[in-house]
Amino acid sequence: MDMLPKGRVHAAFWLLLATALVGYHLALIFSGLVPNLVSRPLHMAFILPFILVLGASGPASRISGAIIAALGVAAALWIALNADRLGDQYGFLEGNFQVAVAVVLLGVTLEAARRAIGWPLPLVAASALLYGLFGQYIPGQFGHSGTPINSFLGTLTIAEGGIWGSLTGVSVGVVSIFVIFGAVLNAGEAGQGFMNVAAAFAGRLKGGAAKVSVISSALFGSISGSASANVASTGAITLPAMTKLGYPKRLAAAVEAVASSGGQIMPPLMGAGAFVMVELTGVPYTAIMAAAVLPAFLYFLAVWVGINAYARRFDLKGVDAADRPASRDVIITSLFFLVPFTVLLWGMFWAQFTPEYAAALAILAGALLLFVNGNLQCKREQVAARFASAVITAARQVSMIAAIILCASIIIGVLSITGLGVKVTSLILEGAGGLLWPSLLLTALACLILGMEVPTTAAYVICVSVAGPALTQLGLEPLQAHLFVFWFALLSTITPPVCGAVFIAAGMIGENWLKVALTAMALGIGLYIIPLGMVANPDMLRLAEAPVAALIATVRVALGLTLLSYGLIGARRPVPTVLMVVGGLCVVFSGLYF
Repeated sequence: MDMLPKGRVHAAFWLLLATALVGYHLALIFSGLVPNLVSRPLHMAFILPFILVLGASGPASRISGAIIAALGVAAALWIALNADRLGDQYGFLEGNFQVAVAVVLLGVTLEAARRAIGWPLPLVAASALLYGLFGQYIPGQFGHSGTPINSFLGTLTIAEGGIWGSLTGVSVGVVSIFVIFGAVLNAGEAGQGFMNVAAAFAGRLKGGAAKVSVISSALFGSISGSASANVASTGAITLPAMTKLGYPKRLAAAVEAVASSGGQIMPPLMGAGAFVMVELTGVPYTAIMAAAVLPAFLYFLAVWVGINAYARRFDLKGVDAADRPASRDVIITSLFFLVPFTVLLWGMFWAQFTPEYAAALAILAGALLLFVNGNLQCKREQVAARFASAVITAARQVSMIAAIILCASIIIGVLSITGLGVKVTSLILEGAGGLLWPSLLLTALACLILGMEVPTTAAYVICVSVAGPALTQLGLEPLQAHLFVFWFALLSTITPPVCGAVFIAAGMIGENWLKVALTAMALGIGLYIIPLGMVANPDMLRLAEAPVAALIATVRVALGLTLLSYGLIGARRPVPTVLMVVGGLCVVFSGLYF
């Protein structure tokens, strides 16, 4: 409830609006088909107040945000109310009023993204708009033939080729539902359940507190989809536990940052990226989940090996028996996430429902569990606070992701209208000499640079839009190329100079961030190697079609990663370190030859 503004009337207003937002997205799942030019503008109308007004930092920002939000909501509602007529215009604006609506929608989208995540992504989108408007004056191959302004702006704002495109459809129909699911789980005892299961399973092991962090962060991160949120939540428990047991501060913070970053690649939810991948590749969500599970396992295996090596070096002990949860607490609190997850997986794999319909059923199951706590008691005030927390958190997170996706949709729309994406693809192919591995390295570098300034999902969408076609032309399967880009878009969470998860963990524990980052890079070596391993060992992604070949490839990469991780952390002398690192790389990439 501390997320609500002061004052009973204001709090009630935002709670009511958040409940309406959640109810709207759930209703879309159960109500059948709604025209895209109705559902997507209404989605934008709901999220703008949370970004521009509730998220404002001061009175002046709040007033300006309210004015901008009012304009944006009015424009979005106008689109929804006139959807049938606009559909007959085929993306061509008629009259000055429609041009004004288009300008308002684009401006509000840029401002909402700026207030949500800062300047970088809106600047890229604004540059794309300028290119679309004036690119015909650019000489050479990077100019374009020009598009009438009414057609250019109309395609972006009254047709399904810009901010109302398929990417926004993913935000409306799938991402929002899974974000609501995560918010409902986190409002109850699921987070404590993750911690208790992790502590019961790994607490007694050598280096147990770090391994508790790895397991709990993997579980929590799979539903939060945010490395920073993961560090802030699980880190509040695991970081003090590790320092209490004598862990060096840089190691404790690095373990939390690395483990939390891995949550975004951990099925079943994987943040928003997996659902965007469904739309961009046409591959079913269940197939993406099956392809992603073995690489995610390898990532946490490499982290586990690194923790074992540090545990030997620093003689790190397990969690004391007195500090580990009782069996009863483990069993009861684990039900708070096992029941909704079971409903989700049953709906997707057994009943063959769509992922969003299965998630809606899981939300209902999770909502029922909000009525009881870990002591199996039902307290009216606690229940009310949990439901309020669930809807407010869901509304904020849905709004944040929607602002990112709407802004990214401008870039995708301009790439499509002007043909710039094809030209950048050609540039990558020429720069890499038509060779796959140089193209992969160029793409990885672009993902790292872009990921420094924008969230993982936005970095993935932009990079894969321009580099994805080049990689597929060079022989990668579409899903292979998309997973490669998605993994490298995550690099910036632990890689200097901008490493968000590291900054938060270092700040929480009071350690120099650069020391934490260097340790995190060694622990998280899998984040750099596994995407390349996917290319060298494509069978690793074919668990559903060829499970035996997938497991053989996974074992090979696992052996190589074990050598690499232990060589970087456990081998204290130069010669063994070099031998193990080189040997590990040879094993990982042996799939190119065998």
